[in-house]
Amino acid sequence: MIKIYHNINCSKSRTALEFLQQQADEIEVREYLNDVPTKAELKELLFQLRIKPLDLIRKGELLFQEKFRNSQLTDEEWIDVMAAYPILIERPIVVKNGVAVIGRPIEKVISLIEKSDK
Repeated sequence: MIKIYHNINCSKSRTALEFLQQQADEIEVREYLNDVPTKAELKELLFQLRIKPLDLIRKGELLFQEKFRNSQLTDEEWIDVMAAYPILIERPIVVKNGVAVIGRPIEKVISLIEKSDK
């Protein structure tokens, strides 16, 4: 099973989803802006991605620039921010077999699929 945290308004996310639909029979699509991940789910994603919370934040997003650009928050506080403002979560995130990647560029998704199929 492959899971994608998807934003229908993002061209990179749509490209990743189209690729996955061509490659896999079972895909769980999570439109994370409407079905916001819990703090526990975000922590699990961070573990699977092997990154810190701040690395999962979209720093170019206007909301980040206006509200959080100069913030010095703890990891836990950044997780709270993502739970409260899911638009700030990088996208797409693709998970397979307990390993996750941020699917930009698409080559990261391709590599994840190829590695987990071996």
